[in-house]
Amino acid sequence: MRNLRARLVTRVVHSWFALARGMTLGVRAAAFDEGGRVFLVRHSYVPGWHMPGGGVERGETLKDALVKELREEGNLEMIGQAELFAVYFNKGTSRRDHVAFYRCTVTQTAPKRPDREIIESGFFALDALPDGVTPATRRRLEELAGRIPVSETW
Repeated sequence: MRNLRARLVTRVVHSWFALARGMTLGVRAAAFDEGGRVFLVRHSYVPGWHMPGGGVERGETLKDALVKELREEGNLEMIGQAELFAVYFNKGTSRRDHVAFYRCTVTQTAPKRPDREIIESGFFALDALPDGVTPATRRRLEELAGRIPVSETW
């Protein structure tokens, strides 16, 4: 009986937190090929070049979400394990959004063809990034390189 009650109380409390303290969570990756080039995407719905990523769905782990987004946005597969670099508060998106940012090495199984979401993508040398790279993307690359301190906000 106690176990049932504990499960019920836990369920009620977590349901309340979902309503009262709802939070969204996403993943993004600095995905490098073996030559040290970073993979960037240009979306159809927001301006600029970004690192691949997206939302974490209910029942999905951060790693599952990362693998899914890399595959969907670039036909990318990780080589080895991704390294969690930092978790950011993404106040530019909403007052409740957070982003888990990873660094990983990838291989591309096939060129990514433009679609309704990703209109352009590719690997770029860090000293030859395309015009229109977003300020947040540039900051993350500077943080990874150790040239600026890691921020708490995206």
